[in-house]
Amino acid sequence: MEEIVADDALKVLDANGAELQNGDTVMVTKDLPVKGAPKPVKAGTKVKNIRLTDGDHNINCKIDGFGAMGLKSEFVKKV
Repeated sequence: MEEIVADDALKVLDANGAELQNGDTVMVTKDLPVKGAPKPVKAGTKVKNIRLTDGDHNINCKIDGFGAMGLKSEFVKKV
């Protein structure tokens, strides 16, 4: 059997230009307002075990106190 490797694999970069991968831990770089929540996600919040997706919000994750949500990679940096 042959393995097919996609040349156009999903490539997501953080705020500093480092490439992110599924399972990475990232840190939020600025306060992010959350619809329906009384407080924002604070800068410096660590997010573990991210999952990369296609689209505008290209990181799916769970944040303690907020639950599952999508983040934009331009507002996080790799830890």
